[in-house]
Amino acid sequence: MIIKDHPFTDGNKRIAATLFIYFMNFYGLLFKDDKEIINSKTLAALTLLIAESNPKEKNLIIDLIINYMGN
Repeated sequence: MIIKDHPFTDGNKRIAATLFIYFMNFYGLLFKDDKEIINSKTLAALTLLIAESNPKEKNLIIDLIINYMGN
């Protein structure tokens, strides 16, 4: 929601990406078999995908990210 709603004057995508990584790490989901699930390029791509996506496709984007993170 931070990326789409723009609650901050600046840095909404950066803040959202940071929170995403923080929560993934907090819940033990950032690493699988001692390998990082998401690298910085993938994080940037997902962040931009979310920012530019149609709000009506929210569930599709969520499913895409969940499927990616599950692999």
